[in-house]
Amino acid sequence: MSRYRTHTCGQLRAEHVGSEVKLAGWVHRKRDHGNLLFIDLRDHYGITQIVAESGSTAFKQMEGLRSEYVISAVGKVVARSAETANANLPTGGVEVVVTNIEILGEAADLPMPVFGEQEYPEDIRLKYRFLDLRRERLHNNIILRSKVISSIRRRMTDQGFMEFQTPILTASSPEGARDFLVPSRLHPGRFYALPQAPQQFKQLIMVSGFDRYFQIAPCFRDEDARKDRSPGEFYQLDVEMSFVEQDDVFNAVGPVIHGVFQEFANGRDCGPAEFPRIPYRESMLKYGSDKPDLRNPIILADVTEVFRGSGFGVFARNIENGAVVRGIPAPGAAGRPRSFFDKMNDWARQEGAAGLGYIIFDNGEAKGPIAKFLDADRVALLKKLGNVQDGDAIFFACDKELPAAKLAGQARIRIGDELDICEKNVFKFCWIVDFPMFEYNEDEKKVDFSHNPFSMPQGGLEALNTQDPLTVNAYQYDIVCNGVELSSGAIRNHKPEIMYKAFEIAGYGPEVVEGKFGGMLNAFKYGAPPHGGIAPGIDRIVMLLADEPNIREIVLFPMNQQAQDLMMQAPSEVTMKQLRELHIRIHAPELDKKPS
Repeated sequence: MSRYRTHTCGQLRAEHVGSEVKLAGWVHRKRDHGNLLFIDLRDHYGITQIVAESGSTAFKQMEGLRSEYVISAVGKVVARSAETANANLPTGGVEVVVTNIEILGEAADLPMPVFGEQEYPEDIRLKYRFLDLRRERLHNNIILRSKVISSIRRRMTDQGFMEFQTPILTASSPEGARDFLVPSRLHPGRFYALPQAPQQFKQLIMVSGFDRYFQIAPCFRDEDARKDRSPGEFYQLDVEMSFVEQDDVFNAVGPVIHGVFQEFANGRDCGPAEFPRIPYRESMLKYGSDKPDLRNPIILADVTEVFRGSGFGVFARNIENGAVVRGIPAPGAAGRPRSFFDKMNDWARQEGAAGLGYIIFDNGEAKGPIAKFLDADRVALLKKLGNVQDGDAIFFACDKELPAAKLAGQARIRIGDELDICEKNVFKFCWIVDFPMFEYNEDEKKVDFSHNPFSMPQGGLEALNTQDPLTVNAYQYDIVCNGVELSSGAIRNHKPEIMYKAFEIAGYGPEVVEGKFGGMLNAFKYGAPPHGGIAPGIDRIVMLLADEPNIREIVLFPMNQQAQDLMMQAPSEVTMKQLRELHIRIHAPELDKKPS
Protein backbone atom coordinates (compact mmCIF):
# COMPACT_ATOMS: atom_id res chain seq x y z
CA MET A 1 0.00 0.00 0.00
CA SER A 2 1.20 3.50 -0.80
CA ARG A 3 2.22 5.57 2.19
CA TYR A 4 -0.04 8.37 0.96
CA ARG A 5 -3.20 6.72 -0.39
CA THR A 6 -5.13 3.51 -0.87
CA HIS A 7 -7.51 5.01 -3.44
CA THR A 8 -7.65 8.04 -5.70
CA CYS A 9 -10.15 10.85 -5.23
CA GLY A 10 -12.12 9.66 -8.25
CA GLN A 11 -12.35 6.02 -7.26
CA LEU A 12 -14.73 5.54 -4.32
CA ARG A 13 -18.25 4.22 -4.97
CA ALA A 14 -21.12 2.63 -3.06
CA GLU A 15 -19.30 -0.73 -2.97
CA HIS A 16 -16.58 0.88 -0.84
CA VAL A 17 -18.98 1.81 2.00
CA GLY A 18 -17.57 0.57 5.31
CA SER A 19 -13.97 0.45 4.07
CA GLU A 20 -11.09 2.18 5.80
CA VAL A 21 -9.35 4.28 3.14
CA LYS A 22 -6.55 6.79 2.78
CA LEU A 23 -6.82 9.63 0.25
CA ALA A 24 -4.32 12.27 -0.80
CA GLY A 25 -4.84 15.47 -2.76
CA TRP A 26 -5.44 19.21 -2.71
CA VAL A 27 -8.02 21.06 -0.59
CA HIS A 28 -10.35 22.13 -3.38
CA ARG A 29 -13.11 23.71 -1.30
CA LYS A 30 -13.80 23.94 2.43
CA ARG A 31 -17.24 24.41 3.99
CA ASP A 32 -17.98 24.99 7.70
CA HIS A 33 -21.43 23.84 8.84
CA GLY A 34 -20.85 24.46 12.53
CA ASN A 35 -20.70 20.97 13.96
CA LEU A 36 -19.38 19.57 10.69
CA LEU A 37 -16.46 20.53 8.46
CA PHE A 38 -16.53 19.46 4.81
CA ILE A 39 -13.63 19.46 2.36
CA ASP A 40 -13.76 18.59 -1.33
CA LEU A 41 -10.46 16.76 -1.77
CA ARG A 42 -9.12 16.84 -5.34
CA ASP A 43 -6.46 14.92 -7.20
CA HIS A 44 -5.79 14.20 -10.88
CA TYR A 45 -8.60 11.63 -10.98
CA GLY A 46 -11.49 13.49 -9.38
CA ILE A 47 -13.03 14.87 -6.17
CA THR A 48 -14.19 13.13 -3.00
CA GLN A 49 -15.97 14.83 -0.12
CA ILE A 50 -14.39 14.27 3.29
CA VAL A 51 -16.01 15.29 6.57
CA ALA A 52 -15.05 15.65 10.25
CA GLU A 53 -17.34 16.00 13.25
CA SER A 54 -16.97 18.65 15.94
CA GLY A 55 -14.78 17.56 18.83
CA SER A 56 -12.79 15.03 16.82
CA THR A 57 -9.05 15.23 16.25
CA ALA A 58 -9.64 15.52 12.49
CA PHE A 59 -12.02 18.48 13.01
CA LYS A 60 -9.28 20.46 14.77
CA GLN A 61 -6.79 19.50 12.06
CA MET A 62 -9.21 20.56 9.29
CA GLU A 63 -9.88 23.93 10.91
CA GLY A 64 -6.34 25.06 10.07
CA LEU A 65 -6.41 23.98 6.43
CA ARG A 66 -6.64 26.46 3.57
CA SER A 67 -7.32 26.15 -0.15
CA GLU A 68 -4.72 24.14 -2.09
CA TYR A 69 -3.02 22.64 0.95
CA VAL A 70 -1.84 19.14 0.02
CA ILE A 71 -3.03 16.60 2.59
CA SER A 72 -3.42 12.91 3.25
CA ALA A 73 -6.65 11.86 5.02
CA VAL A 74 -7.56 8.57 6.73
CA GLY A 75 -11.17 7.60 7.38
CA LYS A 76 -14.17 5.37 6.74
CA VAL A 77 -16.34 5.47 3.62
CA VAL A 78 -20.03 6.10 4.39
CA ALA A 79 -23.06 6.47 2.14
CA ARG A 80 -24.53 9.93 1.68
CA SER A 81 -28.27 10.35 2.14
CA ALA A 82 -30.47 10.87 -0.91
CA GLU A 83 -30.83 14.55 0.07
CA THR A 84 -27.07 15.17 0.30
CA ALA A 85 -25.81 12.98 -2.56
CA ASN A 86 -24.16 14.88 -5.42
CA ALA A 87 -25.28 13.46 -8.77
CA ASN A 88 -22.76 15.67 -10.60
CA LEU A 89 -19.80 13.79 -9.14
CA PRO A 90 -18.93 10.12 -9.85
CA THR A 91 -18.05 9.87 -6.15
CA GLY A 92 -21.11 11.86 -5.09
CA GLY A 93 -22.92 8.92 -3.46
CA VAL A 94 -20.32 8.53 -0.71
CA GLU A 95 -18.10 10.55 1.62
CA VAL A 96 -15.22 9.79 3.94
CA VAL A 97 -15.56 10.44 7.68
CA VAL A 98 -12.00 11.41 8.55
CA THR A 99 -10.12 10.30 11.66
CA ASN A 100 -6.70 11.80 10.93
CA ILE A 101 -5.11 14.27 8.53
CA GLU A 102 -1.47 14.78 7.59
CA ILE A 103 -0.35 18.00 5.92
CA LEU A 104 1.97 17.09 3.03
CA GLY A 105 2.42 20.57 1.58
CA GLU A 106 1.25 24.00 2.70
CA ALA A 107 -0.03 26.64 0.24
CA ALA A 108 0.57 30.38 0.43
CA ASP A 109 -2.15 32.91 -0.39
CA LEU A 110 -3.27 32.17 -3.94
CA PRO A 111 -2.80 34.78 -6.71
CA MET A 112 -5.78 33.13 -8.43
CA PRO A 113 -8.24 30.58 -7.02
CA VAL A 114 -8.36 27.07 -8.45
CA PHE A 115 -12.00 26.48 -7.52
CA GLY A 116 -14.38 27.79 -10.18
CA GLU A 117 -13.84 28.71 -13.82
CA GLN A 118 -13.89 32.50 -13.70
CA GLU A 119 -11.63 34.33 -16.14
CA TYR A 120 -8.35 35.90 -15.08
CA PRO A 121 -5.88 38.12 -16.95
CA GLU A 122 -3.49 36.31 -19.27
CA ASP A 123 -0.37 37.47 -17.42
CA ILE A 124 -1.62 36.02 -14.11
CA ARG A 125 -2.67 32.74 -15.73
CA LEU A 126 0.65 32.27 -17.50
CA LYS A 127 2.86 33.33 -14.61
CA TYR A 128 1.08 30.86 -12.32
CA ARG A 129 0.39 28.26 -14.99
CA PHE A 130 0.85 25.43 -12.47
CA LEU A 131 -2.22 26.78 -10.64
CA ASP A 132 -4.13 27.38 -13.87
CA LEU A 133 -3.51 23.76 -14.85
CA ARG A 134 -5.17 22.54 -11.64
CA ARG A 135 -8.47 24.05 -12.84
CA GLU A 136 -10.90 21.49 -14.22
CA ARG A 137 -11.37 22.74 -17.79
CA LEU A 138 -7.70 23.26 -18.53
CA HIS A 139 -6.68 20.06 -16.73
CA ASN A 140 -9.15 18.10 -18.86
CA ASN A 141 -7.85 19.76 -22.04
CA ILE A 142 -4.32 18.54 -21.34
CA ILE A 143 -5.62 15.03 -20.61
CA LEU A 144 -7.50 15.16 -23.92
CA ARG A 145 -4.29 16.18 -25.68
CA SER A 146 -2.45 13.17 -24.26
CA LYS A 147 -5.23 10.80 -25.30
CA VAL A 148 -5.39 12.26 -28.82
CA ILE A 149 -1.65 11.79 -29.31
CA SER A 150 -1.84 8.21 -28.01
CA SER A 151 -4.71 7.49 -30.39
CA ILE A 152 -2.82 8.94 -33.35
CA ARG A 153 0.27 6.86 -32.54
CA ARG A 154 -1.80 3.70 -32.30
CA ARG A 155 -3.60 4.36 -35.58
CA MET A 156 -0.35 5.11 -37.41
CA THR A 157 1.49 2.01 -36.17
CA ASP A 158 -1.58 -0.14 -36.97
CA GLN A 159 -1.14 0.95 -40.61
CA GLY A 160 2.50 -0.10 -40.67
CA PHE A 161 4.08 3.32 -40.07
CA MET A 162 7.28 3.45 -38.01
CA GLU A 163 8.16 6.32 -35.69
CA PHE A 164 11.60 7.90 -36.10
CA GLN A 165 13.12 11.00 -34.52
CA THR A 166 14.84 13.63 -36.65
CA PRO A 167 17.49 16.13 -35.47
CA ILE A 168 16.65 19.18 -33.40
CA LEU A 169 19.92 20.97 -34.12
CA THR A 170 20.20 21.40 -37.88
CA ALA A 171 21.01 23.91 -40.63
CA SER A 172 19.05 27.07 -41.31
CA SER A 173 16.53 26.55 -44.10
CA PRO A 174 14.18 28.97 -45.86
CA GLU A 175 10.84 27.44 -44.78
CA GLY A 176 8.95 30.73 -44.94
CA ALA A 177 9.37 31.90 -41.33
CA ARG A 178 12.30 33.08 -39.23
CA ASP A 179 14.58 30.46 -37.74
CA PHE A 180 15.54 30.16 -34.10
CA LEU A 181 19.33 30.17 -34.23
CA VAL A 182 21.67 28.37 -31.82
CA PRO A 183 25.31 29.54 -31.73
CA SER A 184 28.02 26.91 -31.98
CA ARG A 185 30.73 26.96 -29.30
CA LEU A 186 33.03 24.70 -31.29
CA HIS A 187 32.61 26.59 -34.56
CA PRO A 188 32.78 30.33 -33.79
CA GLY A 189 30.54 32.49 -35.95
CA ARG A 190 28.45 29.56 -37.12
CA PHE A 191 24.93 28.69 -36.03
CA TYR A 192 22.59 25.76 -35.86
CA ALA A 193 18.88 26.30 -36.41
CA LEU A 194 15.97 24.64 -34.66
CA PRO A 195 13.88 22.91 -37.37
CA GLN A 196 10.84 24.76 -38.66
CA ALA A 197 9.71 21.28 -39.74
CA PRO A 198 11.48 17.98 -40.44
CA GLN A 199 10.78 18.50 -44.17
CA GLN A 200 14.15 17.62 -45.67
CA PHE A 201 14.92 14.92 -43.10
CA LYS A 202 11.69 13.04 -43.68
CA GLN A 203 12.32 13.08 -47.43
CA LEU A 204 15.84 11.79 -46.81
CA ILE A 205 14.33 8.99 -44.71
CA MET A 206 12.44 7.88 -47.83
CA VAL A 207 15.62 8.11 -49.92
CA SER A 208 17.29 5.95 -47.24
CA GLY A 209 14.97 3.08 -48.06
CA PHE A 210 12.39 3.32 -45.28
CA ASP A 211 8.80 3.19 -46.44
CA ARG A 212 6.29 4.64 -43.97
CA TYR A 213 7.54 7.19 -41.42
CA PHE A 214 5.74 9.26 -38.83
CA GLN A 215 6.72 11.37 -35.84
CA ILE A 216 4.96 13.61 -33.34
CA ALA A 217 7.45 16.30 -34.28
CA PRO A 218 8.29 19.53 -32.45
CA CYS A 219 8.64 22.45 -34.86
CA PHE A 220 10.14 25.86 -34.13
CA ARG A 221 9.31 29.11 -35.90
CA ASP A 222 10.09 32.63 -34.79
CA GLU A 223 6.72 34.08 -35.77
CA ASP A 224 3.97 36.11 -34.18
CA ALA A 225 1.21 34.48 -32.16
CA ARG A 226 -2.33 33.94 -33.41
CA LYS A 227 -5.30 32.28 -31.78
CA ASP A 228 -4.54 29.06 -33.73
CA ARG A 229 -0.73 29.30 -33.63
CA SER A 230 1.63 29.39 -30.69
CA PRO A 231 4.66 31.67 -30.86
CA GLY A 232 7.90 29.74 -31.00
CA GLU A 233 6.92 26.08 -31.08
CA PHE A 234 4.20 23.65 -32.03
CA TYR A 235 3.76 19.92 -32.68
CA GLN A 236 2.67 18.14 -35.82
CA LEU A 237 1.98 14.60 -36.95
CA ASP A 238 4.78 14.42 -39.50
CA VAL A 239 4.17 11.75 -42.17
CA GLU A 240 6.03 10.58 -45.26
CA MET A 241 5.43 7.60 -47.57
CA SER A 242 7.37 6.05 -50.44
CA PHE A 243 6.01 4.84 -53.81
CA VAL A 244 2.76 6.75 -53.44
CA GLU A 245 0.51 9.07 -55.37
CA GLN A 246 -1.84 11.66 -53.92
CA ASP A 247 -4.70 9.20 -53.38
CA ASP A 248 -2.43 6.85 -51.41
CA VAL A 249 -1.65 9.63 -48.91
CA PHE A 250 -5.35 10.50 -48.65
CA ASN A 251 -6.30 6.86 -48.05
CA ALA A 252 -3.69 6.48 -45.29
CA VAL A 253 -4.07 9.77 -43.41
CA GLY A 254 -7.77 10.60 -43.91
CA PRO A 255 -9.00 7.64 -41.81
CA VAL A 256 -6.55 8.52 -39.01
CA ILE A 257 -7.84 12.10 -38.75
CA HIS A 258 -11.49 11.09 -39.10
CA GLY A 259 -11.07 8.24 -36.62
CA VAL A 260 -9.46 10.46 -33.98
CA PHE A 261 -12.23 13.02 -34.30
CA GLN A 262 -14.89 10.31 -34.06
CA GLU A 263 -13.20 8.91 -30.94
CA PHE A 264 -13.19 12.25 -29.12
CA ALA A 265 -16.15 14.04 -30.76
CA ASN A 266 -18.29 13.62 -27.63
CA GLY A 267 -21.55 13.35 -29.57
CA ARG A 268 -20.67 15.77 -32.38
CA ASP A 269 -21.16 14.68 -36.00
CA CYS A 270 -17.93 14.02 -37.93
CA GLY A 271 -19.47 13.59 -41.38
CA PRO A 272 -18.40 10.98 -43.92
CA ALA A 273 -15.06 9.18 -43.57
CA GLU A 274 -14.11 10.18 -47.13
CA PHE A 275 -13.55 13.93 -47.22
CA PRO A 276 -14.82 15.90 -50.23
CA ARG A 277 -12.13 17.34 -52.51
CA ILE A 278 -12.29 20.98 -53.52
CA PRO A 279 -9.83 22.46 -56.05
CA TYR A 280 -8.06 25.57 -54.79
CA ARG A 281 -9.52 27.90 -57.42
CA GLU A 282 -13.05 26.60 -56.77
CA SER A 283 -12.57 27.13 -53.04
CA MET A 284 -11.42 30.72 -53.58
CA LEU A 285 -14.41 31.41 -55.84
CA LYS A 286 -17.09 29.76 -53.70
CA TYR A 287 -15.80 30.50 -50.21
CA GLY A 288 -13.21 33.30 -50.62
CA SER A 289 -10.66 31.18 -48.78
CA ASP A 290 -8.53 28.07 -49.14
CA LYS A 291 -9.62 27.19 -45.59
CA PRO A 292 -13.42 27.08 -46.04
CA ASP A 293 -15.76 26.56 -43.12
CA LEU A 294 -18.32 24.23 -44.70
CA ARG A 295 -20.69 24.59 -41.75
CA ASN A 296 -21.61 27.93 -43.33
CA PRO A 297 -24.15 27.39 -46.16
CA ILE A 298 -23.32 30.66 -47.98
CA ILE A 299 -21.79 30.15 -51.45
CA LEU A 300 -20.12 33.15 -53.07
CA ALA A 301 -20.84 33.96 -56.70
CA ASP A 302 -19.01 35.69 -59.54
CA VAL A 303 -21.46 38.44 -60.52
CA THR A 304 -18.99 40.53 -62.54
CA GLU A 305 -21.12 40.30 -65.72
CA VAL A 306 -24.14 41.77 -63.93
CA PHE A 307 -22.23 45.04 -63.46
CA ARG A 308 -20.08 45.09 -66.60
CA GLY A 309 -21.24 48.13 -68.60
CA SER A 310 -24.02 48.80 -66.08
CA GLY A 311 -25.24 52.15 -64.82
CA PHE A 312 -23.44 51.60 -61.54
CA GLY A 313 -20.33 53.48 -62.59
CA VAL A 314 -18.10 52.62 -59.60
CA PHE A 315 -18.24 48.89 -60.32
CA ALA A 316 -18.37 49.27 -64.11
CA ARG A 317 -15.18 51.37 -64.22
CA ASN A 318 -13.33 49.05 -61.87
CA ILE A 319 -14.30 46.05 -64.00
CA GLU A 320 -12.83 47.75 -67.07
CA ASN A 321 -9.60 48.10 -65.11
CA GLY A 322 -9.43 44.40 -64.26
CA ALA A 323 -11.58 44.16 -61.14
CA VAL A 324 -14.15 41.45 -60.42
CA VAL A 325 -17.34 41.50 -58.35
CA ARG A 326 -18.08 38.77 -55.86
CA GLY A 327 -21.61 38.36 -54.53
CA ILE A 328 -22.14 37.30 -50.92
CA PRO A 329 -25.72 36.04 -50.40
CA ALA A 330 -27.42 36.74 -47.09
CA PRO A 331 -30.29 34.21 -46.86
CA GLY A 332 -33.41 35.60 -45.22
CA ALA A 333 -31.81 38.97 -44.51
CA ALA A 334 -34.49 41.06 -46.26
CA GLY A 335 -36.35 41.38 -42.98
CA ARG A 336 -33.31 42.65 -41.11
CA PRO A 337 -33.25 46.29 -39.96
CA ARG A 338 -31.17 48.91 -41.78
CA SER A 339 -28.63 48.76 -38.94
CA PHE A 340 -27.63 45.23 -40.02
CA PHE A 341 -26.57 46.49 -43.45
CA ASP A 342 -24.92 49.62 -42.05
CA LYS A 343 -22.94 47.48 -39.60
CA MET A 344 -21.68 45.29 -42.45
CA ASN A 345 -20.56 48.40 -44.35
CA ASP A 346 -18.79 49.77 -41.28
CA TRP A 347 -17.02 46.46 -40.79
CA ALA A 348 -15.83 46.42 -44.43
CA ARG A 349 -14.39 49.93 -44.05
CA GLN A 350 -12.52 48.80 -40.94
CA GLU A 351 -11.02 46.03 -43.09
CA GLY A 352 -9.68 48.66 -45.49
CA ALA A 353 -12.37 48.33 -48.18
CA ALA A 354 -14.54 51.14 -49.52
CA GLY A 355 -17.57 49.31 -48.15
CA LEU A 356 -20.00 46.58 -49.14
CA GLY A 357 -22.73 47.43 -51.59
CA TYR A 358 -25.92 45.42 -51.26
CA ILE A 359 -29.32 44.70 -52.78
CA ILE A 360 -32.38 43.46 -50.87
CA PHE A 361 -35.04 41.31 -52.58
CA ASP A 362 -38.34 42.02 -50.86
CA ASN A 363 -41.92 41.57 -52.03
CA GLY A 364 -40.83 41.01 -55.61
CA GLU A 365 -38.67 44.15 -55.74
CA ALA A 366 -34.94 44.81 -55.73
CA LYS A 367 -34.21 47.48 -53.14
CA GLY A 368 -31.17 49.28 -51.80
CA PRO A 369 -28.74 51.97 -52.94
CA ILE A 370 -27.42 49.93 -55.92
CA ALA A 371 -30.69 48.42 -57.16
CA LYS A 372 -31.78 51.52 -59.11
CA PHE A 373 -28.72 51.20 -61.39
CA LEU A 374 -29.71 47.72 -62.63
CA ASP A 375 -32.45 47.00 -65.17
CA ALA A 376 -34.81 44.02 -64.90
CA ASP A 377 -32.60 41.72 -66.99
CA ARG A 378 -29.55 42.44 -64.85
CA VAL A 379 -31.54 41.87 -61.65
CA ALA A 380 -32.79 38.53 -63.03
CA LEU A 381 -29.19 37.54 -63.91
CA LEU A 382 -28.03 38.56 -60.44
CA LYS A 383 -30.66 36.38 -58.77
CA LYS A 384 -29.69 33.45 -60.98
CA LEU A 385 -25.92 33.76 -60.52
CA GLY A 386 -26.17 34.52 -56.81
CA ASN A 387 -28.81 31.83 -56.17
CA VAL A 388 -30.90 34.33 -54.20
CA GLN A 389 -34.64 34.76 -54.02
CA ASP A 390 -37.32 36.93 -52.51
CA GLY A 391 -36.59 37.49 -48.82
CA ASP A 392 -32.81 37.34 -49.31
CA ALA A 393 -30.16 40.03 -49.68
CA ILE A 394 -26.81 40.01 -51.41
CA PHE A 395 -23.66 42.00 -50.65
CA PHE A 396 -20.86 42.81 -53.10
CA ALA A 397 -17.07 42.96 -52.98
CA CYS A 398 -15.42 44.70 -55.94
CA ASP A 399 -11.64 44.59 -56.35
CA LYS A 400 -8.85 42.66 -58.08
CA GLU A 401 -9.49 38.93 -57.90
CA LEU A 402 -7.49 38.01 -54.78
CA PRO A 403 -8.47 40.96 -52.52
CA ALA A 404 -12.11 40.64 -53.69
CA ALA A 405 -12.07 36.95 -52.74
CA LYS A 406 -10.49 37.70 -49.37
CA LEU A 407 -13.04 40.40 -48.47
CA ALA A 408 -15.96 38.28 -49.69
CA GLY A 409 -14.69 35.30 -47.72
CA GLN A 410 -14.44 37.31 -44.51
CA ALA A 411 -17.90 38.80 -45.14
CA ARG A 412 -19.28 35.29 -45.69
CA ILE A 413 -18.07 34.25 -42.23
CA ARG A 414 -19.41 37.40 -40.59
CA ILE A 415 -22.82 37.18 -42.28
CA GLY A 416 -23.13 33.49 -41.39
CA ASP A 417 -22.48 34.34 -37.73
CA GLU A 418 -24.78 37.37 -37.72
CA LEU A 419 -27.65 35.41 -39.27
CA ASP A 420 -26.89 32.34 -37.09
CA ILE A 421 -27.23 29.97 -40.05
CA CYS A 422 -24.10 27.85 -39.57
CA GLU A 423 -24.39 24.20 -38.55
CA LYS A 424 -23.55 23.43 -34.94
CA ASN A 425 -22.04 20.40 -33.21
CA VAL A 426 -20.49 19.11 -36.40
CA PHE A 427 -17.00 18.74 -37.86
CA LYS A 428 -16.91 19.42 -41.62
CA PHE A 429 -13.75 18.20 -43.34
CA CYS A 430 -12.45 18.66 -46.85
CA TRP A 431 -9.31 18.26 -48.91
CA ILE A 432 -8.18 21.37 -50.77
CA VAL A 433 -6.31 20.17 -53.86
CA ASP A 434 -4.68 21.52 -57.04
CA PHE A 435 -2.84 24.43 -55.48
CA PRO A 436 -1.05 26.62 -58.05
CA MET A 437 2.68 25.89 -58.25
CA PHE A 438 3.54 29.55 -58.86
CA GLU A 439 2.09 33.00 -58.30
CA TYR A 440 2.98 36.48 -59.48
CA ASN A 441 4.79 38.52 -56.85
CA GLU A 442 3.44 42.05 -57.27
CA ASP A 443 6.11 43.56 -55.01
CA GLU A 444 9.07 42.06 -56.84
CA LYS A 445 7.35 41.89 -60.25
CA LYS A 446 8.33 38.27 -60.81
CA VAL A 447 6.98 34.74 -60.74
CA ASP A 448 7.54 33.06 -57.38
CA PHE A 449 6.58 29.83 -55.64
CA SER A 450 3.00 29.90 -54.43
CA HIS A 451 3.42 27.47 -51.55
CA ASN A 452 5.87 24.60 -51.10
CA PRO A 453 8.82 24.65 -53.54
CA PHE A 454 9.38 20.91 -52.93
CA SER A 455 6.03 19.92 -54.48
CA MET A 456 5.87 17.94 -57.71
CA PRO A 457 4.29 20.01 -60.50
CA GLN A 458 1.35 18.33 -62.20
CA GLY A 459 2.61 17.38 -65.64
CA GLY A 460 6.21 17.20 -64.46
CA LEU A 461 9.04 18.69 -66.50
CA GLU A 462 6.91 18.94 -69.65
CA ALA A 463 4.44 21.25 -67.90
CA LEU A 464 7.27 23.48 -66.67
CA ASN A 465 8.75 23.66 -70.17
CA THR A 466 5.54 24.24 -72.14
CA GLN A 467 2.90 25.91 -69.92
CA ASP A 468 2.48 29.41 -68.61
CA PRO A 469 3.89 28.98 -65.07
CA LEU A 470 0.80 30.59 -63.56
CA THR A 471 -1.35 27.77 -65.00
CA VAL A 472 0.75 24.94 -63.53
CA ASN A 473 -0.78 23.20 -60.53
CA ALA A 474 1.14 21.25 -57.91
CA TYR A 475 0.37 17.94 -56.25
CA GLN A 476 -0.19 19.83 -53.04
CA TYR A 477 -3.10 19.46 -50.66
CA ASP A 478 -4.49 20.63 -47.31
CA ILE A 479 -6.91 19.11 -44.81
CA VAL A 480 -9.36 21.73 -43.55
CA CYS A 481 -11.90 21.33 -40.74
CA ASN A 482 -14.44 24.01 -39.77
CA GLY A 483 -12.37 26.75 -41.37
CA VAL A 484 -9.11 25.65 -39.71
CA GLU A 485 -6.19 24.35 -41.76
CA LEU A 486 -5.17 21.14 -40.01
CA SER A 487 -2.34 20.23 -42.33
CA SER A 488 -0.48 20.80 -45.56
CA GLY A 489 1.13 18.12 -47.65
CA ALA A 490 2.38 17.27 -51.10
CA ILE A 491 3.72 14.67 -53.44
CA ARG A 492 7.39 15.64 -53.50
CA ASN A 493 9.53 16.69 -56.39
CA HIS A 494 12.14 13.89 -56.24
CA LYS A 495 13.81 14.51 -59.61
CA PRO A 496 16.77 16.93 -59.69
CA GLU A 497 16.09 18.11 -63.24
CA ILE A 498 12.52 19.12 -62.32
CA MET A 499 13.72 20.83 -59.14
CA TYR A 500 16.33 22.86 -61.07
CA LYS A 501 13.69 23.94 -63.61
CA ALA A 502 11.09 24.86 -60.97
CA PHE A 503 13.59 27.06 -59.13
CA GLU A 504 14.76 28.58 -62.43
CA ILE A 505 11.19 29.70 -63.17
CA ALA A 506 11.06 31.32 -59.73
CA GLY A 507 14.28 33.17 -60.47
CA TYR A 508 16.77 30.99 -58.57
CA GLY A 509 19.84 29.58 -60.27
CA PRO A 510 21.33 26.11 -59.68
CA GLU A 511 23.79 27.59 -57.18
CA VAL A 512 20.87 28.58 -54.93
CA VAL A 513 19.34 25.10 -55.10
CA GLU A 514 22.67 23.44 -54.38
CA GLY A 515 23.56 25.91 -51.63
CA LYS A 516 20.26 25.74 -49.75
CA PHE A 517 19.20 22.14 -50.41
CA GLY A 518 22.49 20.46 -51.29
CA GLY A 519 22.07 17.56 -48.88
CA MET A 520 18.67 16.56 -50.20
CA LEU A 521 19.52 17.30 -53.85
CA ASN A 522 22.67 15.19 -53.64
CA ALA A 523 20.65 12.31 -52.19
CA PHE A 524 18.16 12.51 -55.06
CA LYS A 525 21.04 11.90 -57.51
CA TYR A 526 21.58 8.43 -56.02
CA GLY A 527 18.12 7.01 -56.61
CA ALA A 528 15.09 8.58 -54.94
CA PRO A 529 11.68 6.89 -54.85
CA PRO A 530 8.49 8.80 -55.63
CA HIS A 531 7.27 9.94 -52.22
CA GLY A 532 4.84 12.25 -50.51
CA GLY A 533 3.50 13.18 -47.13
CA ILE A 534 1.58 15.51 -44.92
CA ALA A 535 1.84 17.10 -41.45
CA PRO A 536 -1.42 17.63 -39.50
CA GLY A 537 -1.08 20.02 -36.57
CA ILE A 538 -1.56 18.33 -33.19
CA ASP A 539 -2.35 21.63 -31.43
CA ARG A 540 -5.11 22.56 -33.88
CA ILE A 541 -6.68 19.09 -33.77
CA VAL A 542 -6.90 19.24 -29.98
CA MET A 543 -8.13 22.85 -30.05
CA LEU A 544 -11.08 21.82 -32.26
CA LEU A 545 -11.91 18.73 -30.20
CA ALA A 546 -11.75 20.71 -26.96
CA ASP A 547 -13.91 23.43 -28.56
CA GLU A 548 -11.43 26.07 -27.46
CA PRO A 549 -11.07 29.39 -29.33
CA ASN A 550 -7.37 29.80 -28.51
CA ILE A 551 -4.50 27.34 -28.85
CA ARG A 552 -3.12 28.51 -25.49
CA GLU A 553 -5.90 26.56 -23.76
CA ILE A 554 -4.62 23.17 -24.93
CA VAL A 555 -0.87 23.68 -24.42
CA LEU A 556 0.77 22.85 -21.08
CA PHE A 557 3.12 25.81 -20.78
CA PRO A 558 2.45 28.37 -23.54
CA MET A 559 4.14 31.70 -24.09
CA ASN A 560 2.27 34.99 -24.16
CA GLN A 561 1.59 37.05 -27.28
CA GLN A 562 5.07 38.59 -27.03
CA ALA A 563 6.72 35.14 -27.06
CA GLN A 564 7.62 35.33 -23.36
CA ASP A 565 7.41 32.52 -20.82
CA LEU A 566 6.26 34.49 -17.77
CA MET A 567 6.55 31.50 -15.45
CA MET A 568 10.17 30.58 -16.32
CA GLN A 569 11.07 34.18 -17.21
CA ALA A 570 12.29 33.37 -20.69
CA PRO A 571 13.86 34.75 -22.77
CA SER A 572 16.41 35.85 -20.19
CA GLU A 573 19.80 37.47 -20.12
CA VAL A 574 22.89 35.28 -19.97
CA THR A 575 26.26 35.82 -18.35
CA MET A 576 29.30 37.34 -20.01
CA LYS A 577 31.09 34.01 -19.44
CA GLN A 578 28.47 32.23 -21.54
CA LEU A 579 28.73 34.84 -24.29
CA ARG A 580 32.51 34.63 -24.37
CA GLU A 581 32.34 30.83 -24.72
CA LEU A 582 30.12 31.32 -27.75
CA HIS A 583 32.24 34.17 -29.18
CA ILE A 584 29.19 36.45 -29.15
CA ARG A 585 28.92 40.12 -28.36
CA ILE A 586 25.50 41.70 -27.74
CA HIS A 587 24.66 44.78 -29.79
CA ALA A 588 21.27 45.78 -28.40
CA PRO A 589 19.21 48.29 -30.43
CA GLU A 590 19.18 51.80 -29.00
CA LEU A 591 15.89 52.91 -27.53
CA ASP A 592 14.22 55.82 -29.25
CA LYS A 593 15.20 58.98 -27.43
CA LYS A 594 12.65 61.72 -27.05
CA PRO A 595 13.93 65.27 -27.58
CA SER A 596 14.50 67.09 -24.31
